[in-house]
Amino acid sequence: MPSPVAVARLMRLANARLRREEDGQDLLEYGLLCALIGVVALGAVSTVGNTISTVFWQVISQSY
Repeated sequence: MPSPVAVARLMRLANARLRREEDGQDLLEYGLLCALIGVVALGAVSTVGNTISTVFWQVISQSY
């Protein structure tokens, strides 16, 4: 029969190795958040650019 000290030590080692690391989840969440911000920024810049272009060409066409 194994000694209680050895069993306790083995349990501590097993718990230390099998503990779930959550650092990767945080990194993934930040990555997804950055991707979402990038997509929203790209859409906003595209919309504003199209609006400015339309207004610009309307002013030019009214000049002639």
